[in-house]
Amino acid sequence: MRYIISLLLASLALPTSLALPSWAEVPKVMTDIPPVHALVSQVMGDLGRPELLLERGASEHDFQLRPSQAAALADAGLVVWIGPELTPWLDRALEGSGEARAQLPLLAVPGTLTRAYADDGAHMAEEGHDDHGHDDHGHEKGHDHSGTDPHAWLDPANAKAWLGAIAAELARIDPDNAATYAANATTAVAGIDQLDADLTARFATLKDKPVVVFHDAYGYLADHYGLHIFGSIALGDATAPGAARLSELRDAAAGGAVLCVFPEAQHDPKLAEQLAEGSGAALGPALDPNGSTLEPGPGLYAALLTGLADAMTSCAAP
Repeated sequence: MRYIISLLLASLALPTSLALPSWAEVPKVMTDIPPVHALVSQVMGDLGRPELLLERGASEHDFQLRPSQAAALADAGLVVWIGPELTPWLDRALEGSGEARAQLPLLAVPGTLTRAYADDGAHMAEEGHDDHGHDDHGHEKGHDHSGTDPHAWLDPANAKAWLGAIAAELARIDPDNAATYAANATTAVAGIDQLDADLTARFATLKDKPVVVFHDAYGYLADHYGLHIFGSIALGDATAPGAARLSELRDAAAGGAVLCVFPEAQHDPKLAEQLAEGSGAALGPALDPNGSTLEPGPGLYAALLTGLADAMTSCAAP
């Protein structure tokens, strides 16, 4: 089609460099996990659909790319991901692809609130500001559970900061649609503000009530909404808890120090069931911190946080 237009312009003796419009295309965007895919989907809107590497039901910690996904990654115009702190396999894939491409690691976005795992001091710091101290809940160091906690999407303040960064990066690559990206991001931020207000009211029923989760992935959620995570069953995502740790948690639950015990999607619920059984602590529904069981799309981020609120506050009911 462009060739035909060029011929027509040439027949009219018009310079093609002045007469032809911009032919820039909406970039092909790859994302790592469902909540990131949801945020990018909201910013892109009707202009295009980002691709999601992490398949439904898969774990971000031990995922392996299929050859077709590696090829799609190599062809991407932009990769939006949490960062190597969460998915080192993606970091290796990007390094091994043999070609530099635009990337947006969200943990490195200015203004992102980050925290260390509890065993490293449980602090939260805003980039460029001093660290703020937080209580140490006594978590033990486990598999990849040192340094920065990468589960930062569970703080809606981060999601709002990332929406702006995603819109800015897309606008840089695709300036023709900059206004649309910015407008979509503004709409999405307003939606998260409303969601946050609703969840603040709901989580108030669970505030300061101690709960046990499967692994240390909920620090951002707890810090933002004032929840009390008493402890985690597993030391890390790929580390089985020891007998001493389970015994300690069970004694605490039996002593009335724990209100609820929550299993987690993608993990065997038996340990949570055994911990809660006969202890006086209630067994809550399985939590899904990365939305692995949800339908991918722009609505997933709200569904993820709402699902966590549904599950966790159900234990606070009389």
